[in-house]
Amino acid sequence: MVSGTIGNARHSGELIALLSGRTPPRNLHSHVLWQLGEAIVSGRYPETSILPADNELLTEFGVSRTVLREVLKTLAAKGLIEARARIGTRVLPRGRWNLFDGDVLAWHFEQGPDVQFLRSLAEVRIGIEIEAAALAAERRTDAQALALHGWADKMGEASTAESFARHDLEFHRAVAEASGNPFMASISSLVELALTAAFTISSPVEDDHAKALTVAAHRRIASAIAERLPEEARTAMKVVIEEGFERAARREAGRLIERAGEV
Repeated sequence: MVSGTIGNARHSGELIALLSGRTPPRNLHSHVLWQLGEAIVSGRYPETSILPADNELLTEFGVSRTVLREVLKTLAAKGLIEARARIGTRVLPRGRWNLFDGDVLAWHFEQGPDVQFLRSLAEVRIGIEIEAAALAAERRTDAQALALHGWADKMGEASTAESFARHDLEFHRAVAEASGNPFMASISSLVELALTAAFTISSPVEDDHAKALTVAAHRRIASAIAERLPEEARTAMKVVIEEGFERAARREAGRLIERAGEV
C-alpha cells in the first residue's frame, strides 16, 4: 500500500503501477523489459542509436537468449525499436512510439513530472472523455448513473491521496463503461495513467478547498449523465480535465521555483 501524499512519491512509475492496478515486474522477462524500456525512453539509448549487441545485453541482464529475444520483440511491438539485418537493433524516433501503450506511458512518467507531456495528455483526454461523457448521458443505465454518484461520494469521503486517486480512476472508468462504446473503455489505461501521473505531482486531498471543488465538479458530471444532458456532461468533463492539469502544472511550477532558489 502507498501511504502519505502521492505528490511526495519518489518514482511516479511505481505509483502508476500500484494505483492503476498494473502488475509490477515479477519475472525475468518483465524485469528486463522494464529496464530496457526505461533506458530507451530516458534517452540512455537515444533515438536512432543502435542498441548494444545481444551478447552485451545478455551479460548486462544475466538472462537467456530466449528471454532477451522475447523482450526485444515486445519493445518492437510497442514501436520503440526495430531490428535490421547487418546493422543491429535501432531505437526508433519518438514519433513511432506507441504512446497509448501503458508501459510506454509509465516509462515516460518514471523520468519525473513533465508538464508539457501532461498537457498533451490532457488535450487527448479532452478529445476523448468529453464525448464519452456525452454518450454516457444518452446511453447510461439507472445502475450506471447510481454508480457514478457513488464514486463521487467516495471521493468526498477519501482521507488519503491514494484512496482519492483510486476512486477518481473508478469514476472515469464508470463513465467510459456507461458510454456503451467499447473503444472508450479500451483506452482507459491512458486515462488511468494520466490521472495517476497528475496525482504524483499534486493531489487535491492536500487542500480541503481544492478537494471540495474537485468532488463537486465530478458530481456535476454524474448529475448531467443521470439527467441525460449530453452538452452539460461534455462541459463538466472538460472542466474536470482542465482543472486537474492546471493544479498539477501550478504545483510543478512552484517546485521548479523552489529548486532554483536553493541553487
